[in-house]
Amino acid sequence: MDVEIVGRMLSTLPPDDDHPYRTGPWRPQTTEWRADDLPVAGELPPDLDGVYLRNTENPLHPAIGRYHPFEGDGMIHLVGFRDGKAFYRNRFVRTDALLAETEAGESLWVGLAERADKGKRTDGWGARGHLKDSSSTDVVVHNGQVLSSFYECGDLYALDAMTLEPRGKADWHGAFPRDRGVSAHPQVDEHTGEMLFFNYNAKAPYLNYGVVDDKNRLVHYVPIELPGPRLPHDMTYTENYAILNDLPMIWDPGLMSRGMFLARFHPELPTRIGVLPRRGAASEIKWFSFDPTYVLHWTNAYEVGDEVVVEGFFQHNPEPSIAPDASYYERINRFISLDGFESRLHRWRMNLVTGECSEESLTDSITEFGMINAQHGGRAHRYTYAATGVPGRFLFNGLTRHDSVTGAEVHYSLADGVFGSETAVAPRPGAKSEDDAYLVTIVTDMNSDSSAALVFHAANIDDGPIARVELPERVSSGTHSTWAPGSDIPGWRDQSPAEAAARL
Repeated sequence: MDVEIVGRMLSTLPPDDDHPYRTGPWRPQTTEWRADDLPVAGELPPDLDGVYLRNTENPLHPAIGRYHPFEGDGMIHLVGFRDGKAFYRNRFVRTDALLAETEAGESLWVGLAERADKGKRTDGWGARGHLKDSSSTDVVVHNGQVLSSFYECGDLYALDAMTLEPRGKADWHGAFPRDRGVSAHPQVDEHTGEMLFFNYNAKAPYLNYGVVDDKNRLVHYVPIELPGPRLPHDMTYTENYAILNDLPMIWDPGLMSRGMFLARFHPELPTRIGVLPRRGAASEIKWFSFDPTYVLHWTNAYEVGDEVVVEGFFQHNPEPSIAPDASYYERINRFISLDGFESRLHRWRMNLVTGECSEESLTDSITEFGMINAQHGGRAHRYTYAATGVPGRFLFNGLTRHDSVTGAEVHYSLADGVFGSETAVAPRPGAKSEDDAYLVTIVTDMNSDSSAALVFHAANIDDGPIARVELPERVSSGTHSTWAPGSDIPGWRDQSPAEAAARL
């Protein structure tokens, strides 16, 4: 392994820290690496060509009040594959908030669980208007650049897709909605090069929807009328429609008026799914009502005749009960453990002509953080690859492949003490079928205090990984990932990874 430390960040976290999401598998990293010619057990396929990207939360300072794992400072990890070899880069996302706190040497903003007036700064970002934009939630690649995003709306930070060097904020030729930002999960349609997004806010308009074209131009942006503030986290799309949502998880209005943001589930209200032409006027949206639930992540949507079909994870227990004397850690865990909210893959159908709709559960398995072959995004798909969770914790302990045609499932379990990441699908060049692809994920091994990238054949995950790529440091547990083929990365074949790093 050819390895070099290229940067470090100063952490003021105490050495005896006992927070479950800043220790153990969630222990933050402070070091930035360049590592080439990574050691490989097994054999990397020569046609695995591109980069696996993953975002993680890496807090540097003690929180003001209570710390929630979704608010740690963003760090992007890149594992690149080319010609049967692998390389690794990781970089903090240098947000405005990170730079301000680095200069101050302490936390300046409160997190999700505290009142704004407890912060040393009460300006900020997010749907509430006072949060720190940590840009530590998702990562996508649009128009050849890596973009990181924040849980409750913020800026999109751009990074180079080979080196992870910062490239500033997404600007969209001056049209980026700085007052509202972009929510956690912008969606990139590989067929059109468009990126679809939404933002939401505690103040009207409560939801906006937009489209950015393949030249980074904001070509569509409209307000969507809602009955009041909502907490949408994700969206999806078909070839012709954007799929938005109005879910019965709502900030308590009485507490909001006092500066507190506590979400409550309202089972007396329906789940509403909105279907809007991708560049349609707000008045063209059609709403369909379903059984009440909360959906953290949708997996895909597609059209079948007059119907729009949507798949995602139906929470059977969106507001898990808790003992009155439960600790703060126990209260956090119930809302972020998969078994706590009991998420299962689900399908919703909407007929755009007759207005009829139906829904069905697709499995009894509790999973979440599902990924599909992105070449089937907005088109009919067959396979979803989703994570299984450690009971009572926000940790992944395995992978499930769900066949949406037959209902069959195949499971792969990680060893005890080994925790996974959201798993990205890397289609083989010239693939003849949807599952003619590889899967890539990063694992955190507490037994050996190490991390590795695992590569699977997508059609045979139960055979286990075909290659294990050792990384230079144990990677903290985290949230979302993506895959970008080398053909989407500017200069991918013009220079080696080492040459690209030497230019900096």
